[in-house]
Amino acid sequence: MHPFASYVLRSYYRATGWNEDNLYANLTRSSNAILDFSVPRGLHLSISKAPNGLFNTSYSMNAMPSLNGSVGYIFTSCNLDVKSSGSVRFKDMVERFKVYDQPRRPEGKEEEWFAGERADTRDYLLYGRLYLPTGRLDALYSTRLSPTLQALVAAISDPRPTSSSEKRSRGDNVSNVMFSLQHDIGKWCSEYTYSAEDGMLGVRVLHNFGRLRNPTEPPEDLTSPPGTRPKRVDEEEATGGGLKGRVSAGAEFYISAKERSAGVSTGIRFTTLPDATPPSFQFPQPSSSSPLAQSSRSPPSQPPTTITALFNPMMGHISTAYAARVSRDLSMCSRFDFNVYSYDSEWTMGAEWWMRRATSKHEDELGPSLVPPEQPPVPVPQAESLDILSDIHGVVKARISTNNNVSLMWEGRLKQMLVSLGFVSDLSSRSKPIKAIGLELSYFSAG
Repeated sequence: MHPFASYVLRSYYRATGWNEDNLYANLTRSSNAILDFSVPRGLHLSISKAPNGLFNTSYSMNAMPSLNGSVGYIFTSCNLDVKSSGSVRFKDMVERFKVYDQPRRPEGKEEEWFAGERADTRDYLLYGRLYLPTGRLDALYSTRLSPTLQALVAAISDPRPTSSSEKRSRGDNVSNVMFSLQHDIGKWCSEYTYSAEDGMLGVRVLHNFGRLRNPTEPPEDLTSPPGTRPKRVDEEEATGGGLKGRVSAGAEFYISAKERSAGVSTGIRFTTLPDATPPSFQFPQPSSSSPLAQSSRSPPSQPPTTITALFNPMMGHISTAYAARVSRDLSMCSRFDFNVYSYDSEWTMGAEWWMRRATSKHEDELGPSLVPPEQPPVPVPQAESLDILSDIHGVVKARISTNNNVSLMWEGRLKQMLVSLGFVSDLSSRSKPIKAIGLELSYFSAG
């Protein structure tokens, strides 16, 4: 389950038109959502409030295995449409398998002039969280320098007197300031980072092959037959026995002056066209006898699929993953990791299954008649229209690997609260087969 701060940050990106998915760091995001989900540890409670569209507060507490908590505040320059935990779209709060839309060049907001001078200001977000009783402070500042440039400053301040080397050896966060500059033009996206604690410089680049879709293009005419429907600019000619999609490739390079070390990695991703059949837009709640309803129920011509491969030549690590949605509510993924130097390997498999409340036949018959005929339908994305037709109330994720680790987690909504429950098991250990078990409860309100 996404923390409330992550939900607000993603809402800020959507409001400002920034595409966080077009980054090399998120190249394997679809497969990681199925195979690398985080199971809660112990008992975690969080309560958040959005009194208005600019200011948000968040309070969290861990009751088990140790008692600690945190207080967070978020302020944005633009009004955000933050929903409550009882009305927010459930899929927006869960990291899930998804075929992301065709990248496009970000567009800035319209210029505002007053008395011959620019009156608009650039958008920004301020976030801070204080952890108790340790006193650690996390901070984030994000701002748009231009329609295609975004700057971020992230900082961690830990007052505990332990040395940085001891904290790093234990995996703890050390006091640090990191600067990041992201440049996205749609086809190309680059990111430049600098870490002050270890003097590390890094560069990440991602290139999307093929043509980009013009953001000013209107959606497709859904009432036209498939033969007369205009061809999408990102749609390729059909090839027998293959998948239609696009390819993205990228690389990263970083060097640390303090540690006197460097690293490099490369990656490639193939993904099918998002919602190629049916189209990316459709009308919600169509009549059961309409051609649109029949087309929306027909199986897609190709399953939504993402294939990725990563290679780190210095560490000798190779990772390949294959993820696909095999049905409307079931997605599966398989990943193979191999090291060419040590010959160590690991095979991981996972799945996510969406749980829906069954709609009775009587409700299906009454549903279309409740819509006034004089109101024209509004096109919405296909995923959102499916959520309207069938209410999603939970998702089950499972993961198993050749190192005998098994993870199972359920995430859902109970009344006005979001709940996560899961455990991690080690099948090779007879003395302690359950490594971790946890429950997370989250409630937030708006207005």
